[in-house]
Amino acid sequence: MKYLPALIAVAALSATLSAQAYDADWKRGRVYYRSVCTSCHAAQAGGAISPTTKTKAEWSAYLQADKHAKGKDTVKSFVSKPYRASIKATNKAAEKFADTPDAELFDDIKAFLIKGAKDGDAPASCS
Repeated sequence: MKYLPALIAVAALSATLSAQAYDADWKRGRVYYRSVCTSCHAAQAGGAISPTTKTKAEWSAYLQADKHAKGKDTVKSFVSKPYRASIKATNKAAEKFADTPDAELFDDIKAFLIKGAKDGDAPASCS
């Protein structure tokens, strides 16, 4: 009985933390990746990069390192609100997600890449 208040406090804290956790939306990540990342790579970087070009571990490591273009840029810079604002006139996905928090959109893209990786639940192409 004397442990009941502590147990209730732990349960309340767990419920609060669970309510604050963001559940990434791989479908939103797919829309952004295909509309922004793929279109840019196809136009400027010599070809689109399919999620199936890497394994889940490779995508996780790449995103964790946050190095794009062989370290010249960060991945997060291409997901940022300022970047989306800079391309929204010519990119509907950037315009559509203009107000989405950077961290949420980054997590959405990660969820899509992990799901679509060559060893993911649903290997994806860039179509």
